[in-house]
Amino acid sequence: MEHAPRDWSPVEKGLWAAFREGRVYDLQSADPAENDPTDATPWGPERIIRAAVLARLLLAGPSAVPGSVRALKLTGALVTGQLDLAGGRIEDFIDVRGCRFDTNMLLSEARAGTIRFDGCWFPRVDASRLATSGDLVFARCVVAAGLRLTDAQIGTDLIVNHLLVGSDMYDRSFSADGLTVSQDFEADRVVSYGEFSLRSARVGGRLSLRGAELRARSGQRDCLNAPRLSVGNTFYLSGWLPGSQLGQMYGTGYGEAAPTGGASIPFRAWGGVRLNDSRFESACLIVGAEFHLGPGRELSLRRIQTPELRVTCPVAPSGHVSLSRARVGNLVDIPEAWPSGDLGLTGFTYECLRPAGPFTVHQRIAWLDGALSEFQPEPYEQLAAALRRDGSDEDAREVLYAKQRRRRQTQSLPGRVWGRLQDITVGYGYRPGRAALWLVAAWAVGTLYFQLHKPSPLKADEIPHWNAALYTLSKVLPIVDLGQDGWNPGGTGQLVSAALVLTGWVLATTAAAGASRLLQRG
Repeated sequence: MEHAPRDWSPVEKGLWAAFREGRVYDLQSADPAENDPTDATPWGPERIIRAAVLARLLLAGPSAVPGSVRALKLTGALVTGQLDLAGGRIEDFIDVRGCRFDTNMLLSEARAGTIRFDGCWFPRVDASRLATSGDLVFARCVVAAGLRLTDAQIGTDLIVNHLLVGSDMYDRSFSADGLTVSQDFEADRVVSYGEFSLRSARVGGRLSLRGAELRARSGQRDCLNAPRLSVGNTFYLSGWLPGSQLGQMYGTGYGEAAPTGGASIPFRAWGGVRLNDSRFESACLIVGAEFHLGPGRELSLRRIQTPELRVTCPVAPSGHVSLSRARVGNLVDIPEAWPSGDLGLTGFTYECLRPAGPFTVHQRIAWLDGALSEFQPEPYEQLAAALRRDGSDEDAREVLYAKQRRRRQTQSLPGRVWGRLQDITVGYGYRPGRAALWLVAAWAVGTLYFQLHKPSPLKADEIPHWNAALYTLSKVLPIVDLGQDGWNPGGTGQLVSAALVLTGWVLATTAAAGASRLLQRG
């Protein structure tokens, strides 16, 4: 029979036996008030385990009791000294709950199966390049000076729900650049003080930051820095419903809305949020979120790609939002979710508009106008094309009409005058009814003039019947023969006649083209 080392305390020898049997070793006090690892109240020697003991068990532990599976299942202990497992190969299951660590924990470049820490307190955790074949869990933990997972590889799920994490000397709280998670990354209700960094991270399943609270340090630009992030399913920056359990509230993926049926706790960001060049294979849901960006900070979604982008925040971000060069399938949004005049849409493309609430075409046009500091035709054409694909041809024409009016503001004085004339008379060809009204007005004015100034006949011996209304109509519509060709106006009458012909050609052509667009579909 294997025995614990002689210099171990009775408490540590008890852990030795529990480890060999794979059973829980519970050192909690009978008084629940004394079991909070975040409380500075000292714990007695009956709860102290040296970090070297844990390292010995995990790296070179005793064999299992026959019929049992070795496992470290420790609850309610004070771990003293540095737990250094860096570079080690850990074959045993780790489940540590409600423990307090008085020194940093090192897991860098270790190899392990499943590691679970639940409700523990750490000064700092360094697990860069850690590789696990199972889950890595830091649920309900407090890490005072940062959690580092740079280039870590997680075999199944990474779960850090309800994690409270402070920043390190570089003002980073959660450093996970280059992280790879094979399945889901759950970070619901995380509270972070410092930069939450996921640069070039890859998540095979869904990534959830429901109800998270991210705060940048003073002078720091971003509270969430995740350019080139890749998510194989849905990315959630959304609300969280109180009462939900860890590991639950998974979405169904593509197009899923935020949970309903109760008052949710919103995702909150104090500082910039940077998601440039990221890919979300199912959807990116920005629902029930608050962005307190501040001066010089932005919600940057530049060049993201996703089949669906849902932006339905009840209050618009208090700073700049950029979707420049982003590519989206369905855009699901509401007017209140977008900042007024502080939006970047250059090169933003989307296939379909699926507003989650009333969103009129005039609100859409204002959405574009507020996003463009200078005239660019592409955003208007993109919006018109999306509306036309949905069968909203009239709204698409309204957008193209707005494009021409916005273009006029950039032209020289003669161009603005000519554009204004086009706008008043024919609405740049998108108001065919206006052209028809001007035709009627020209006919009425011409009729009145020629009623008072009858022209002389072309041939003195052939005097056709005179009708001022039909004569004027034959000029306004010159392709129509109304039997009034035998008259020869002179002087002012000739000028009026020529003006009527030119007006008729321009307005009739515009009205015909507009009518054909009204009948056209697709």
